[in-house]
Amino acid sequence: MTLKKLAYDMTVCKVDRIEDIDLNAEMFFIGKTDEEISVVCRTEDTPARTTERDDGWKGFRIEGILDFSFIGILSELSRILAEAGIGIFAVSTYNTDYIFVKESNFEHAIEVLAEAGYVIV
Repeated sequence: MTLKKLAYDMTVCKVDRIEDIDLNAEMFFIGKTDEEISVVCRTEDTPARTTERDDGWKGFRIEGILDFSFIGILSELSRILAEAGIGIFAVSTYNTDYIFVKESNFEHAIEVLAEAGYVIV
């Protein structure tokens, strides 16, 4: 399986209003529940008004379109990284999954995943 490194720094944050998010930004994820509005976005696109913010994330995208019948892909990746002491923040889309790790763990995550047989591009 191939993982593609994302070329930019990412931020995980919370906002009070969706209107504060630049919906024209190149890449972002929004999660809205009855308790919060969370955003994962390129650091340079972080909304000006956040209620909480955590910078310093780097990411990987699982290449290709993952069929919903595929089981355990994200759990296997998270297990490998957890055994190496690397925490993750994961986001899934209709097509694939994204895994984010803190920038300080990014190179170690690349090494661990490559040792486990993943191709990192």
